[in-house]
Amino acid sequence: MSSFCKWASFVFLIIHLLNFCQISSSSSLTSNGLSQVPPKFLALAKRDDFFDWMVGIRRRIHENPELGYEEVETSRLVRTELEKMGVSYKHPVAVTGVIGYVGTGQAPFVALRADMDALAMQMVEWEHKSKVPGKMHACGHDAHTTMLLGAAKLLKEHQDELQGTVILVFQPAEEGGGGAKKIVEAGVLKDVSAIFGLHVTNQLSLGQVSSREGPLLAGSGFFEAKISGKGGHAALPQHAIDPILAASNVIVSLQHLVSREADPLDSQVVTVAKFEGGGAFNVIPDSVTIGGTFRAFSTKSFTQLKRRIEQVITRQASVHMCNATVDFLEEEKPFFPPTVNNKDLHMFFKNVSGDMLGTQNYVEMQPLMGSEDFSFYQEAMPGHFSFVGMQDEAKPPMASPHSPHFEVNEDLLPIGASLHASMATRYLLDLKTSSLDKSYRKDEL
Repeated sequence: MSSFCKWASFVFLIIHLLNFCQISSSSSLTSNGLSQVPPKFLALAKRDDFFDWMVGIRRRIHENPELGYEEVETSRLVRTELEKMGVSYKHPVAVTGVIGYVGTGQAPFVALRADMDALAMQMVEWEHKSKVPGKMHACGHDAHTTMLLGAAKLLKEHQDELQGTVILVFQPAEEGGGGAKKIVEAGVLKDVSAIFGLHVTNQLSLGQVSSREGPLLAGSGFFEAKISGKGGHAALPQHAIDPILAASNVIVSLQHLVSREADPLDSQVVTVAKFEGGGAFNVIPDSVTIGGTFRAFSTKSFTQLKRRIEQVITRQASVHMCNATVDFLEEEKPFFPPTVNNKDLHMFFKNVSGDMLGTQNYVEMQPLMGSEDFSFYQEAMPGHFSFVGMQDEAKPPMASPHSPHFEVNEDLLPIGASLHASMATRYLLDLKTSSLDKSYRKDEL
């Protein structure tokens, strides 16, 4: 019986492979033929050997997390796997980034993106936990990198079906470093007609996806302020100028920017998350440092918030006879624009994900005040960003990103890899069957 099951599974796989090879033939470039691409890729990605390979990759990355622009070993792992597949690439791009190429080497070009960096935090116990103290993949970037490698493998295995070139973007430094901005500035995506990005989430069940047309995630920036007074004995405050009192009033006043100055229908956030000052119970310090983040969905609101944050900090400090300087940290933490999904690409995503997972597994997402540097790509070209669920409903709720308890349900890896591969393949096939294709034939890689 065991031998028969293995034989039946082998025959089933061969049938899938034979059917897949027919997808892009001239006779199957129909809506029905295109709709078969996603389920075929998913079946291939769920093969035991393919799944085990992805799990191994993900755990190796997870055990060796690297912060933004320090992804030396992660980048080396990516390059090694691409070389095994026979996928060409450019490196280094944007310090530690890797740009891979699968397909004809000619236009049209479509890009898939994954971020590689980890976070500066300590993980709880797990068999494959981080081996690097104080660093952890707590936002799923290890899974993102693995899924894009999985997509690369699927695409390379079916390179003859690609009607153009897929550019694989393994990006450094998403966590505040603006790695996407450096990728764009490097010019490696200048001929790309569309780019897609995925992010894992514990807020959706395994097998579900979510996104929306238009504004999805907010634009974000950071600020840090030093408020200086005059230190002294806590029992003699009249001989000191108290920067802690000044900073406290600054923080309260900053909250009024949203509650009293912003349109209630225009979502904005100002949060002070850092307050450092003093080291003794009976000493008024010379200075205090505060810092935080601000978010908005429109450039106008974002610019207004930035201007008012500086005004409030410096002028409130002055009221308390203190001096203040404000740094928006634009060099090390560049401002992220809002993440805004292209309307046509969103409809395309819904069609592809629906063909793969069923239309009932698409969940319309509400805008979030979180931010993503994927938005830098969307400023340069049409782009679409979406979320892939990983919550096993039979198990307790998973921890949220940026938590030391964060974990990844590895059962989502085939879904992410095949969704990536399907969007790239289908996008190029769609272009081939549309008038848009004519405008790209002049370009070569």
